[in-house]
Amino acid sequence: MSALLRQIPANIPQDIRKIRIENSHLTELPRGSFENVSALEYLWLNFNNITVIHIKSLEYLPALKELRLQGNKLSSVPWTAFQDTPALKILDLKHNRLDVLPEHALRYLPNLTYLDLSSNQLTVISRDVFYGWPVYQRSKKGDGHIEDISNAVLALHDNPWICDCRLRGFVEFIKSVGPPIILMNSYLTCVSPKFRAGKFFHEVELNSCMKPLTSALETNLTVPVGLNVTLTCFVQASPSPAVWWTYALKLLRAFNVSTEPISEETVRSELLIQAVRPADAGNYTCTAANFLGNSSETISLHVVSPWSSTPSLNWDPVAPAEPGAHVQVRIAKQTVYGITLEWFAAAAVAADPSETWYTLLVGRYDAAQKDTIYIGPGVNTYSVTDLLPATKYEVCVAVRNQVPHKGQCIVFVTGSDISQLEQREKLIHIVVIVCAMVLAVPAGMYACTAEAHPGCLARCPGACLRLRRGGQAQAAGSKESTLDSLPAGSEDGLCHPKDGHDARRPPAHEEPGKTRPPHRNSADLY
Repeated sequence: MSALLRQIPANIPQDIRKIRIENSHLTELPRGSFENVSALEYLWLNFNNITVIHIKSLEYLPALKELRLQGNKLSSVPWTAFQDTPALKILDLKHNRLDVLPEHALRYLPNLTYLDLSSNQLTVISRDVFYGWPVYQRSKKGDGHIEDISNAVLALHDNPWICDCRLRGFVEFIKSVGPPIILMNSYLTCVSPKFRAGKFFHEVELNSCMKPLTSALETNLTVPVGLNVTLTCFVQASPSPAVWWTYALKLLRAFNVSTEPISEETVRSELLIQAVRPADAGNYTCTAANFLGNSSETISLHVVSPWSSTPSLNWDPVAPAEPGAHVQVRIAKQTVYGITLEWFAAAAVAADPSETWYTLLVGRYDAAQKDTIYIGPGVNTYSVTDLLPATKYEVCVAVRNQVPHKGQCIVFVTGSDISQLEQREKLIHIVVIVCAMVLAVPAGMYACTAEAHPGCLARCPGACLRLRRGGQAQAAGSKESTLDSLPAGSEDGLCHPKDGHDARRPPAHEEPGKTRPPHRNSADLY
């Protein structure tokens, strides 16, 4: 007891008849664990951590009568391993994690008198598990000699039984069971589905299993824009099916879907689409499936404008609007290709802005039919784009599908093509550059003529040589320099002609006794 054993000891005496190892650290029973103790009759391995039992772990134990594995962590048992223990009478597997009991589970336990499967995770069992048990078969062939057959105690309580059609055969077996098979606790209780939770087996009547059958009250829906739409699908199936919705082959999010049972074999599934838009139109498929198969139902959803069934409104009023249904309209912004409108409804109309729809009519001024645009509640501005430049348009805003008053319409002309604006901008840029150049010329001339005469003369011979080659020498005082000739004249006008006379002013004569100013290069000017 409470020993730190991690495996079955190998030095057990061969004549041992009973082994009890509890509250230890055993995790598995490997192959041939007891090959040296063939006389073993009682094996107690309760409250360990055993998770695996090898199919040949009980080999060489033909005399084993009692096997107790209570309080371990077994999720499955190799039932064929009991072929090596034909004398086994007591099998205790309570407080484990068994969730499946195959049909052949009891076939190799012909002499069993006590089987405890309580407090596991069993949910569904076939009645064939017990119909194939040799103990049960002998009781049916007793021909009135039941006293010759040993009783067999069966414990199956405290399991999370799912009481649906899959458990029908097992429930019928429990109701009909009698000696020599004795239930330790005959009040087996349903855990699910919810409407059967807490009921005893003898209180329920289970039907046969059924493949899902889906249906819908309406398979073709047409709804206006902006409404909340609920698509409903009904499913008849047993056991309860899994239900999901798809749209354009995509699985829809689960938080928009609610599924609940409305009867024992009928489930209702609802898909909620909030503030439906035109993009939500299409085919929605409700699919249900259980282990017998699947079925689906398709619902077509059409989304239309609230008043699409009304004829297109003519531009000229044909009927008076409702009293008080006046809307003030103004242009908030205008571009070359469109405008942005803004409108305000009278108090009588906009008493409940969340329910007020508007109709916007826009088109060329001379067009008989205009485009109709429906604006939802809570919106009082709209931009109209893709208009033709330099074109006269008219736009009106009315409440719902009413014919607008003249005061609710605006006539406007779109701007010219954007290329004219670009040319105007280029012209402005050219004018700015020319003005900057003109303002910069006098300052340059003043600096060169007044302060840098000697420096300029150093550059004059080259300029004069170019003038002679081009035949562009000018006579002195022939004409004044124009604005375009100023940059060239600032240097060329300082040059003397070949004969040594200045064309612009008489030759300079040095005054007696006056000294010439010192030579200054162009770098000194700055």
